[in-house]
Amino acid sequence: MSPNGQSPQWWHRASVYQIYPASFKDSNADGIGDIQGIIQKVPYIASLGVDAVWLSPCYESPLVDMGYDISDYRKIDPKYGSVEDIETLIKELGKHNIKLLMDLVVNHTSDQHAWFKESRSSKDNPKRNWYVWRKGTKETNPDGTFELRPPNNWESLFKGSAWTYDELTDEWYLRIFASEQPDLNWENPDTRKAVHDDMRFWLDKGIGGFRMDVINMISKPEGLPNVQVTKPGPYQPAHDLYCNGPRIHEFINEINTQVLAAYKDIMTVGEVPFTRDPEVVRKYVEPARKELSMLFQFDIVDLDTVGGPGGKFHHVPVTPHMLKKTVTKWQTALSYSKGAWATVFLESHDTARSVTRFGDGTSKNRFKVAKMLSLMLNSLMGTVFIMQGQEIGIANYTADIDLEQYTDIETKGLWNEIYAERKWKSGHADPDMSDVMQQVRLKARDHGRIPMPWRHGAKNAGFSDADKPWAPINTDVAECNFSDQDKDTASVLNFWRNMLQLRKEWSDTLVLGDFVPVDIDEGPVFAYKRVGASGNGVLAVMNLSNEEALTWQSPADMKCDFKLIKSTSSVENAEKMVNVSGQAVKLTLHAYDGFLFGL
Repeated sequence: MSPNGQSPQWWHRASVYQIYPASFKDSNADGIGDIQGIIQKVPYIASLGVDAVWLSPCYESPLVDMGYDISDYRKIDPKYGSVEDIETLIKELGKHNIKLLMDLVVNHTSDQHAWFKESRSSKDNPKRNWYVWRKGTKETNPDGTFELRPPNNWESLFKGSAWTYDELTDEWYLRIFASEQPDLNWENPDTRKAVHDDMRFWLDKGIGGFRMDVINMISKPEGLPNVQVTKPGPYQPAHDLYCNGPRIHEFINEINTQVLAAYKDIMTVGEVPFTRDPEVVRKYVEPARKELSMLFQFDIVDLDTVGGPGGKFHHVPVTPHMLKKTVTKWQTALSYSKGAWATVFLESHDTARSVTRFGDGTSKNRFKVAKMLSLMLNSLMGTVFIMQGQEIGIANYTADIDLEQYTDIETKGLWNEIYAERKWKSGHADPDMSDVMQQVRLKARDHGRIPMPWRHGAKNAGFSDADKPWAPINTDVAECNFSDQDKDTASVLNFWRNMLQLRKEWSDTLVLGDFVPVDIDEGPVFAYKRVGASGNGVLAVMNLSNEEALTWQSPADMKCDFKLIKSTSSVENAEKMVNVSGQAVKLTLHAYDGFLFGL
């Protein structure tokens, strides 16, 4: 039992492997990954030492937003397989004590969902109020023509208005994402009951829980008021209004107490974008509130996207101090001993690759960066999430992959908006977009969805036997692939395996222990302690930069018997860089080195 009176659940000590079905393994040569492909790779997944698999959406969908536009929550899209395939996957993972987490996308559905088809058919349809419909306005132009205006000035996260006009009923529906993704009306108890029933459908099949997509957006503010104007143009970012709304905790508590409580050991992880206040975040995960097991908070992965008029593709340089400060903030705010809980992640299907974003972009240091980041993640408090391919150090698409091959709806939408704005402002038919191209190559979601490179020399790197996969295979397969790394004891893959095992062995300290900052100044060295309830401690020290031959010495007031337990370097090299004298340690750190010491 912890100092806060809570006993740790299985998911506290768990590590979770995220699979993006389209990109993992294609079993039938149609160019897109599928569930049978995942089943084939269960032994590989088990070899990592993970405890759960989070499966990104594979439900029936028109795939406008790669499955986050769901047309039937109880069916699997034929491109991926069948419900029976999911049942087989649950069984095969279960043989290795691995649980399956499904993606719950219930802020919105597809416009092809039967619910929405009924809702839009008539103002009098019983499901009309299952979605958010409002009247717009008409503005008359000087020439006598008129323009239709949406109900408010909210901007879609995919740009443009957050509303779509429907001619049949002369009303607008809210859709914070794409026009094909209408928002559900959670104020309607019938809507909530239907969602609950669909959740039970999968829980009854034995899944271990849900990852809940943008769950903090399901409660909209009363009256849907206009948001304050903060930038030029008719539509304004409105996430301060539609995130963490007035009934959000009521709705999530209802899911927990009326649905999940009837099942054993269910894990939930909620996605809460645009939420940076620790006190707001804590409310979701405090056990007594019966809401979420944990959540995804995005300050760390958004370090290079915060601020700037260009939004995501605006250049924001990241310094080691920014990373150290942000990690320290959330490790302290959500500590287990204080009754909260965190997730630890640097990648997902919504991000680019961490070795590119947090490294120097060189082939020389690529795998050193990957190992250092693995050491950091596995020595932080919280449930670790690993994006497929992260465990082998997959980097972003190489520069020879043309922009035309980037397929993500967000990438295209942001590019087109910036292009149109620059064209209008400059008067040039073809404005300079080179800086935006650089940021696309650094941050686009496409990089997180690169097909898995299983084997160098095989067709499509062993991902698919199709003539053309749904997304391009990266051109660095010779440098980075599973097959070669599996055989190399010094590879990133085997480093990850070792770190996940070490994390289990030291779980009372590395997983549940308190985070104590040691060195979080402006320099490139990041040092912190993890202290378990029993007093056992671990010191983590890492160089977040490509600077060579940095020296670091333990503080004078930190007198311990230092025992090296893990390093990103070989044992021989590590011994040369570590000098333990009495109860102090002095290190020589080269580019992206990392060390763990038992105290």
